[in-house]
Amino acid sequence: MTAAEMQLAEQTLIDQGTSVQELMRKAGQGAAQMIWRLSNDMPTLVLCGPGNNGGDGYVIAQWLLEKGVEVRVAAPVEPKTEAAKQAKSLWRGETLDWNEAQPAQQFVDCLFGTGLTREIGDECFDPFLRLFAGAKKRLAIDLPSGIESDHGILLNAVPAFDTTIALGAFKPSHLLEPARSLMGNLVGVDIGIDAESKCAFVQKPKLHAPSSRDHKYSRGLVAVVAGEMAGAAQLAAMAAQKSGAGYVKIYAPTGFQTPQPSIVVETFSDNGELQQKLSDSRIAALVLGPGMGRDARALSLLAPALAVETSLVIDADALTVAGSNLAAMLQARSAQTVATPHHGEFAHIFPGGNGQKLVDSRKLAMEADATVLLKGSDTVIADPDGQAAISSMSCPWLSTAGTGDVLAGIVASRLARGLSGYMAACEGQWLHSRAARLAGPAFTPEMLIDQLPATVQECL
Repeated sequence: MTAAEMQLAEQTLIDQGTSVQELMRKAGQGAAQMIWRLSNDMPTLVLCGPGNNGGDGYVIAQWLLEKGVEVRVAAPVEPKTEAAKQAKSLWRGETLDWNEAQPAQQFVDCLFGTGLTREIGDECFDPFLRLFAGAKKRLAIDLPSGIESDHGILLNAVPAFDTTIALGAFKPSHLLEPARSLMGNLVGVDIGIDAESKCAFVQKPKLHAPSSRDHKYSRGLVAVVAGEMAGAAQLAAMAAQKSGAGYVKIYAPTGFQTPQPSIVVETFSDNGELQQKLSDSRIAALVLGPGMGRDARALSLLAPALAVETSLVIDADALTVAGSNLAAMLQARSAQTVATPHHGEFAHIFPGGNGQKLVDSRKLAMEADATVLLKGSDTVIADPDGQAAISSMSCPWLSTAGTGDVLAGIVASRLARGLSGYMAACEGQWLHSRAARLAGPAFTPEMLIDQLPATVQECL
């Protein structure tokens, strides 16, 4: 949930009779129990800010104190909210002068949590960094201080924590870079929030094995349009094949060499013939863009491919060639469409973005009336209705040329099974990341593709 959504969800609980103090007790004691499990009786310093995050810190400190932990509090100012004031009044341990406090083995950050929108001043942040540096284990409660909660933005030069304990619900910044890399291990504490959210984790899919009544067309015919660089189309085709498509064809200019006998190649001489071939009603999903090229000939391939009302994955060169006209081009389609840009391509097709990955993905999805899968270590998937998912299984090993072509083929295999663009993108993203982890830290795209059958098997 965003900060505003979290505030509304908490207010709903309060309106139903739960006091702010009770929410703080649940949050603080839940976090304290998690800290106890992680580090038992390690001497601890809890940093408490002036708001309710600081109030959580006083609750945490008191709970640990009652467990026999050597625990102290350091606070730059007195609590300002009524709930935080009450929490401090129940604290029975020692509160240290902010500037004279000494580090402890364990550092617990309750200075500022969800809702921070401005930089923390040096007079407060410098002692924070000094106490952080002297600890052996560092935990943040809700969010590390200095991080904005909704967009992964760093308001300060935040150091990397060992663990972040989210309260009530995860926030977008728990998963969005550059904040995500500083969170350490992510864990959550339930405080009774029961509210709808239009943002979720990308989940492991539940796939179904083919039945005795299936055949190659019922499992989905995927068509890949080849262009200037044959290898990219081949990677997309092989990925679609090894992630469950029943039949894969490459549609290519004359002279194209087939990657392997099981993938059929049909050649075309001009764009009219291409459109005619792609109009085959048996085609369940189309991949357009990998290796297509960026010249006038590549641009000419867009119209015949987009004119076919078949589920579509549009990637790579097709995105670049379409440029800022992409949204208008896709909006004219009625079939399921998934666009899979990386950051550079996204900036080209959506120049009006403000650098907020979740917000920008949703805006483009709405304008294009298509699913947007914005690739990266913090991949975001958004649909036209505002639903979004963020990948929690980041894999830096995917920063390898050709892996995007593989993803396009995987997503197409899911579209070919009749899934919506959003679900196909979510399932494809999970399978892609999992296959990368199975392949190991150094691989070629072909090695990544070879891990897809095992990845699919995990999900049956």
